[in-house]
Amino acid sequence: MDEHGWLTARFEQHRSHLRGVAYRMLGSITEADDAVQEAWLRVCGQDPQGIENMQAWLTTVVGRVCLNMLRSRRRYQTSAEVHVPDPVVALDGVTDTHEDVLAADSVGLALQVVLDSLSPAERLAFVLHDVFGVPFAEIARVLDRSEASAQQLASRARRRVRGMPEPDPDLERQREVVDAFFAASRDGDFEALLEILDPEVELRIDGGVLRKKSSLVLRGADAVASHTATYSKWYPFVRPALVNGAAGAVVATGHSVLSVMAFTVTNGKIVHIDALMDPDRLDRLAIWRSDGSEMGPT
Repeated sequence: MDEHGWLTARFEQHRSHLRGVAYRMLGSITEADDAVQEAWLRVCGQDPQGIENMQAWLTTVVGRVCLNMLRSRRRYQTSAEVHVPDPVVALDGVTDTHEDVLAADSVGLALQVVLDSLSPAERLAFVLHDVFGVPFAEIARVLDRSEASAQQLASRARRRVRGMPEPDPDLERQREVVDAFFAASRDGDFEALLEILDPEVELRIDGGVLRKKSSLVLRGADAVASHTATYSKWYPFVRPALVNGAAGAVVATGHSVLSVMAFTVTNGKIVHIDALMDPDRLDRLAIWRSDGSEMGPT
């Protein structure tokens, strides 16, 4: 095998890992794929001789690509629209093999929202070091800063993330709470909703451009319960799903996906609900049935 073929094989060996890095950096599955492809274009002509840790080297290359993408994204953002990152969805616990690495050990969608609020440099320092164990010396080279500066960036990001509630580790318990949420919504049982919603619960809905009026952020159990009761008609179309590794739901009629909903359940209470209702982005998501077939577009 020639040098190019060897490098190609090694890159493919690490592609799933690199896609996971890019997803956590960008919160977008399609952008993650673009970042991995861009990383390949950057390394395919290089001499890999002397590289002791191929995965670590490729991780920093992808990190640098994602950093540039995040900086460009911020430069051209002109609106304060509500944004929910792309969810990683599995119906009945089934994922496409290409999504496996994203579903395994997924960062919860609520945490991805917090990561979106970080500066590009803070996000890179936190994700590469705290999630993937990249040394600060390597991160400093990507950022073109001192190692101490990279550590400070990660520390600032860590303080933002530290306040995030830890999801209950028992998936069955999570599912019971989420099922109770939809049952109470179906029945219009306001008191039952208040019982399972944390007093400080946050609801975030991203409707995109086509459903812009649906986009909102609500805080507090009363406000969220009042709003949720308006969607009781959705109950027959709710399908249990794993969303970023936690109990969630896909709202779909036939082959048409209306919404993907992620829940953070802590101590038996719902503390975050993140719902993606953007038809354009839902159309691009791979959402799989238990028989392995893909659901159709919205």
